Amino acid sequence: MEEEDIPSILEIENVSFQTPWRFSTFSGEIVNKGISFPYVIVHRIVERVIGYIIYWKIQEEVQISNFALHPDFRGKGIGEAVMRRIIKAIQRDGGVYVFLEVRPSNLSARSLYNKLGFKVLGTRKDYYQSPLEDAIIMGRPL
Repeated sequence: MEEEDIPSILEIENVSFQTPWRFSTFSGEIVNKGISFPYVIVHRIVERVIGYIIYWKIQEEVQISNFALHPDFRGKGIGEAVMRRIIKAIQRDGGVYVFLEVRPSNLSARSLYNKLGFKVLGTRKDYYQSPLEDAIIMGRPL
């Protein structure tokens, strides 16, 4: 991810989340080297950013903090392929456990994470705003 990618990322962010991250948040992730690992997903045929993923690695634990695909590219197996590739990269980098939060209402994301071997670990009460919703904490060993 580079700063020039952020306008495309914000377009995806704004149609994907009720409380989207801002330009400055993504910019901060880019400069937070060593802890934050931000990547864009570029479609080779249409030659544009169609998604992004950001994860934080602290020692051997990894948290996937943000992951989205443009709605036009969902349901095509791209998200699964990206997650599998990222999980392999995290393993190669010494990660031993990965976790994330997801809205209970985001059934497609929960289905993907279940398919990838993530298990429910617990909840974070009132984690999401607009609408107010708990977060399901999911994780898996690598």
